[in-house]
Amino acid sequence: MASTIEPLLTIADLDVYPDDDGNRYELIGGELFVSRAPGIPHQRVLLNLEIGLSNYLKAHPIGILVPGAGAIFSNYDAVIPDLAFVRHERWDEVVTGEKFTGAVDLVIEVLSPGTANRQRDLAAKRGLYAKYGVEEYWIIDTENLSVLVFRLRGSTLEEVAILAGDDELSSPLLPGFRLKVNTVFKL
Repeated sequence: MASTIEPLLTIADLDVYPDDDGNRYELIGGELFVSRAPGIPHQRVLLNLEIGLSNYLKAHPIGILVPGAGAIFSNYDAVIPDLAFVRHERWDEVVTGEKFTGAVDLVIEVLSPGTANRQRDLAAKRGLYAKYGVEEYWIIDTENLSVLVFRLRGSTLEEVAILAGDDELSSPLLPGFRLKVNTVFKL
């Protein structure tokens, strides 16, 4: 029995999907991923991170933090990271118009509930970000109140830490940045 091969979707195909239906549409390797708009707990955790990072960047203006902007890496790869950080010296090589078109320095994703969402962020997006050279990837796990930190080693984003409680979140990309993990999850 012959198998059928589904055609890969492109970023042009995303134009047919509505902007106002409460869903997020992303492409990874030409495969469509659909998720619901984030809920209030997700957004509050994201806000805590954004405040902590923004306070750091006010005192250490080394780059720009952007929430929820689209990233188009290829005709078959377009995602919407929760937060992205780009150092100033790389901004012009990473941004085209209103979108990221190159690998940002740091991507942060807050896991949404559900097996499909976990699998997308832990496997599909992690592989995508590694493929295009994102240096560091944080996954904020609201279910386990932890932060998974991955750093690019060769062509793989390798797990370097699982942080929780009073552990401090830090990064070589953000010299001097320290944020207690438990403050990220305060609602």
